Amino acid sequence: MDQRVDEKILDFINEVEKREAKKDICNGPVKIGERYYEFEESEFFDEKLKIYIPKDFTDMSLEARKLKYPSESRPEIIKCNEKGNICITLNIIDSPLNEENVGKLKDGMKVIIKKTNPANVFYEDGVLEVDSKNIGFFDFKSYAIDDSLYNIMFFLEFEGKTLMGTFSCLYSECQQWRECAFQVIKTIRIMKEDKGDEN
Repeated sequence: MDQRVDEKILDFINEVEKREAKKDICNGPVKIGERYYEFEESEFFDEKLKIYIPKDFTDMSLEARKLKYPSESRPEIIKCNEKGNICITLNIIDSPLNEENVGKLKDGMKVIIKKTNPANVFYEDGVLEVDSKNIGFFDFKSYAIDDSLYNIMFFLEFEGKTLMGTFSCLYSECQQWRECAFQVIKTIRIMKEDKGDEN
């Protein structure tokens, strides 16, 4: 009898540990590094795009934007933690894109980034199917003035144009963030315009 109780306790502990290990950003707070983050669904581009991001990420200040993204074509949406060293960006590029060409675009962008910064170290790349949309992605390590960064770039078709997103954090925190960052990408939903159906 005692053994059964012990097994139940062990099962319970194993379940908790499994849940911890299998972090699910859509289902309550998630421990990343030393703290817990709560993710919530946020809406962008006139509520046409929904994506889960950490609740306490805020819009990056204009001064910080200018420093971090010196070019005038900086992303339209930059959400970051309070230190500004973990960022999620979204940007619509006025360049036509359809579902079939997402993979080609991803390959082309990777080539450009390799040429611009030959020191970058590339890891995975591929095309995910999320909510019946193709999302091309690749992740890489880049070098900033005083540190190295971990980046994920992703691309999808949005109203016939190219939507480009990035996730970046310090390379030293990449192990803690990588899985959750990919989960963020997998929560992307594009709202179809339903005129007749309010359901």
